[in-house]
Amino acid sequence: MLTNPRYDGQPLLRLLDVYVLWAIGELSQESEDGLKRMAPKLRSIHGGDGQWHDAIAHSMHMPEGMPAAIRDMWARNLEIARVNGVTLPPQKFAEMFVDENFVD
Repeated sequence: MLTNPRYDGQPLLRLLDVYVLWAIGELSQESEDGLKRMAPKLRSIHGGDGQWHDAIAHSMHMPEGMPAAIRDMWARNLEIARVNGVTLPPQKFAEMFVDENFVD
């Protein structure tokens, strides 16, 4: 995923995608561990309370209930996909969510 051209020159975009994956419980443990190690640097750049995901939320001025809102949208989209007989991969949902809500 790190070599995805989607992220070329856009490190915040990558962080937003992983934020969504974290919110829906689909972030790998390996990614979570790496982000925890990055937390002090992210906090120094973006602010927040010291947790990596809070630094991202702080930098984007997300409301407090954003993770729950993302989970609700994930559940609705999974149901829509199920009804239509398609699979919605977590990464695809994350990209769609970020593109619709954070990218100009």
